Amino acid sequence: MFAKHNVSVFCLYSFLGALFQLQGGQAQSPLTQNVTAVEGGTAMLTCRVDQNDNTSLQWSNPAQQTLYFDDKKALRDNRIELVRSSWHELSINISDISLSDEGQYTCSLFTMPVKTAKAFLTVLAVPQTPVISGFKGPVNEGDAVELTCTTTGSKPAAHLRWYKGDAEIHDVPLSQEPELRGKTYTVRSTLRLQVDRNDDGVGVRCSVDHESLRAAPHVATQRLDIQYVPSVKIDLSRNFAREGDELRMECRATGNPEPEAVKWKKDGAELPDPERMVVDGNVLVISALNKTDNGTYHCEAANTMGHNSAEYKLYVYDAPMAPPPSASPLPSLATRAIPVTIAAAAAAGTAAGSSARASPKPSALTGRGQDLSALAGQSGPDHAVIGGVVAVVVFITLCLIIVLGRYLARHKGTYLTNEAKGAEDAPDADTAIINAEGSQANAEEKKEYFI
Repeated sequence: MFAKHNVSVFCLYSFLGALFQLQGGQAQSPLTQNVTAVEGGTAMLTCRVDQNDNTSLQWSNPAQQTLYFDDKKALRDNRIELVRSSWHELSINISDISLSDEGQYTCSLFTMPVKTAKAFLTVLAVPQTPVISGFKGPVNEGDAVELTCTTTGSKPAAHLRWYKGDAEIHDVPLSQEPELRGKTYTVRSTLRLQVDRNDDGVGVRCSVDHESLRAAPHVATQRLDIQYVPSVKIDLSRNFAREGDELRMECRATGNPEPEAVKWKKDGAELPDPERMVVDGNVLVISALNKTDNGTYHCEAANTMGHNSAEYKLYVYDAPMAPPPSASPLPSLATRAIPVTIAAAAAAGTAAGSSARASPKPSALTGRGQDLSALAGQSGPDHAVIGGVVAVVVFITLCLIIVLGRYLARHKGTYLTNEAKGAEDAPDADTAIINAEGSQANAEEKKEYFI
């Protein structure tokens, strides 16, 4: 019934358009634009004609049903409304757009012959909120995790993106499957991860990118629950410990599940002084430090995944010394003793009959000893003693060399004199030797010394 009515109206308006064409002359062609709308939204179709001479305009749908002829509604569809109608423009709105409204719409200008322009209406199907499946937490550190993200009802097919924290994960494969209606798609993407303790509590997101989601993309998030052995670290209240100070050692333990109460040990045994070594939660407080506190301190934490520990080697330094008095200090004993020692050694060498040629040496050594004494007094008593001992040893060695040299010279002169004396009156060598042996009894009285 309605179809026959539309045909009759079309024929009538075609006749009127032809009549107007004969009266008004040649008219210009209509102009249209393609339109894209989101499913459930509104689309506006506009047809314009410049310099129209009162020729009628008409919109028809992809099924060639007339929607509007000028300002007259031809199809009983409450979703279709007139926006503007004049000799130069015909605009209509189609609300609550569905996928069945997609197609090619025609604007007709009733000249002779009739001129038309096409406008294609594209309807976008909004993808559903994605769903992440496959995580069966908690999982252990080092295990492989497989997550699958799925979204349905998109047209055209949506694109899925993966993020771990704020970093995007690229090159994740995805698949597209057409749905029963034939125009929409189901999209899936599977992500495989090798997890560690740094992934614990991190959110893995699946985001749907689609041209229909201009405001914000659809996102699904999966929090990772990774179990791992505790990590242990010792923090100190001070880096330089002296006798009398208080030292606080904090044992920082992180793990999943939460570690149990930490345990403190010293050198592999229990804490030796519970009165000064107090454990407050995970903090070890040692008051009034002394040298007995030196050693290796262990902090141990454990959970169902295992246990771990950290250690710190403590060395307690001496307490700071009081400043020296303002009066000038007396010279050290070692500084005064060195010149006396060397002077005594020089006097002993003079008493032994040292010659004038060797006599300057002790004074030179004494001067050197004084220099050593001055240096020793500046650097400390140990250096002063060593310098004095070295000077004495050098002096005694020189004296022994001088005495030994004089003795050897005297002995050689006596031998030459006796030998010469035996050979004075001897006619030959044998007689000289015999005379020399016979005269040895009086040798002490007639010795000649060679100087």
